[in-house]
Formats: sequence, structure tokens, C-alpha cells
Amino acid sequence: MKLGSLKEGGRDGTLVVVSRDLARAVRVPHVAATLQTAIEAWDATAPELKKVYDGLNGAHRDDAFDLNIAEMASPLPRAYQWADGSAYLNHVELVRKARGAEMPPSFLQDPLMYQGGSDAFIGPRDPILVASEDYGIDMEAEVAVITDDVPMGISAEAAGGHIKLVMLVNDVSLRGLIPGELAKGFGFFHGKPATAFSPVAVTPDELGDAWDGGKLHRPLDVYLNGEQVGRANSGVDMQFGFDELIAHAAKTRVLGAGAIVGSGTISNRDRSVGWSCIAEVRMIETIEDGAPKTPFMKFGDQVRIDMRDSDAQSIFGVIDQEVVQHTGSNS
Repeated sequence: MKLGSLKEGGRDGTLVVVSRDLARAVRVPHVAATLQTAIEAWDATAPELKKVYDGLNGAHRDDAFDLNIAEMASPLPRAYQWADGSAYLNHVELVRKARGAEMPPSFLQDPLMYQGGSDAFIGPRDPILVASEDYGIDMEAEVAVITDDVPMGISAEAAGGHIKLVMLVNDVSLRGLIPGELAKGFGFFHGKPATAFSPVAVTPDELGDAWDGGKLHRPLDVYLNGEQVGRANSGVDMQFGFDELIAHAAKTRVLGAGAIVGSGTISNRDRSVGWSCIAEVRMIETIEDGAPKTPFMKFGDQVRIDMRDSDAQSIFGVIDQEVVQHTGSNS
């Protein structure tokens, strides 16, 4: 089934069940007011939500309405946990190679992961607000999963069973700020502003054979100003599946229901499929030509991220965002 959140009813939005074709939706206050509430009681709410979903796809419902994606927040407008991995080692290797460093062998067994800001995500059609183009504005097209309660110390084999929903991500990065932050030895903060997620999150069964329990095997389409720049397959060259990423995140803590775990920038070794973030193509240019040529995003630039099924239908809905200058606030 497909679930989303309307921008209404407070900070956590209003939960809606969305039709398979993303055209219609139904509010479900009798089941759960918000997606966070639903995921916290998933064993009880999922069967009821599935009944609504089956009815929405199979027959006319008087309580259904035409869905306007612009009115949707990210599926979880805020979350208690947002942990983003870097599971595509081709991306990691290029980053290090561009600055003349080798990738440590430990990276093959021990995932990279950072904890992002999760108190205020932005919607799939919301602008990317940045104060200055000098910050080095970049998109990062990814896949993420939402879990129920995950025990501390769980194995990767068991962690896969805690994946309840899958969605797309635009993990915006400010590349001009990140090096200075990393040099302090304390990780990202300003370099990772608000993240956007796809209009809907879907249950793994909705993905059919494309989902193998830990990886999603579909191309991810990335467009910049109307030009397709990437179509990397999210199931290819992924060193760590989501089951392994969840186990890594839960090594020393529990993950509360509604925790989001991301894949990191999708990156294939086959360069003919393009790229999912500007930093990667700049790294390749640096390695091959000695210096980057492709600029980071400017105000007015538009990024689109989408994943389609075998019938060319959008699975999660499109993330479609414009970069807009933030002029600040005195309040």
C-alpha cells in the first residue's frame, strides 16, 4: 500500500492512504491520525490501512478525493530519528580518490553513517531554501526505509523484518560548508540542511520482485533543469543492504518506531548511467581533468527525482524542487 501525509492537522500532518496510481486518497482518522501514530502500532493499523487501500484501488469510495501532490508533506513531516548511510562505495571511493586518498579496507565491512536533522523535513514540492550560492548547493538522490521499533544489538538477518515502508530522498548537501565542518572532527551540521522525501512511502510488498528484503532493484531517475543526469540502479553496487544499515544503526541504541534509515547517494560503477549528485560528477572531472567543471546548483535551478515501475508508472511520486534564496528572518 501507499501512504502519505497532507499538510494539515498540525506538525505531523494528516495520514492518507493513496491509490496505486497516486491519483486519489482517503483520510483515515478511524485508523490513525498520523503516519507516526500508525507506525507505532503497525501490527494493528497495517491491516486496517490495507483494507482501505484495497477498496480505494478496487472501487469507488465516497470519502476519496483527488490528490494534489503540492499539498503533501514528506510522509513523516518530522521523525525521532534520521540516520543516513553511505552504502554505495563507488561514491565513497570517488570522494577519496579526488583528493588523492585511498579508501580504507574497513569501509568494506563497516558502514558509514551520520545522524541528520529530523525535526522539520520539507515536502516533495517545497523549495530548497539556501542563503547563499557560495554554500555549494547539491542534491543527493537516495532511497530510505521507515522502521517500527528496532531492538538494540539486532542482527542484520532480523533487522530486515523491521522495514515497514520504503521511500525516496533528496538529501540536500551544502558542499562548500562540509569540509570546514569535517575538519573540526565533529561531523556534519550546517552542511546538511532540511531533507525532502517522496510524496508517498510504500510497503515492500508493493515493490514486487524489485525488493529483495534489503535492497530495491530499480533505476532512479534524476533530472536537473529538465535534463536527465542520472539513472543509476539502486540495487547495483550497494555494499550494505538496508537490513545491514539498520543493524549498524542499532548497534548501541534502540531505534524507535518511525526511524528513517537512508542508503546514501545512489552510485553505480557504470558511468554511462550518470550521477545522483553533482559532487560525484565533479569528482570524476577532477580525477580525469584535474579540476571540476560542473557547477553546483544556483537559485532558480530545478531538481526532479523519480522511480518508475516496469510499466513506467511512478512508484513513490516525484520529488520536484526549486532552489530558492532564503533572505533570513528577524523574528
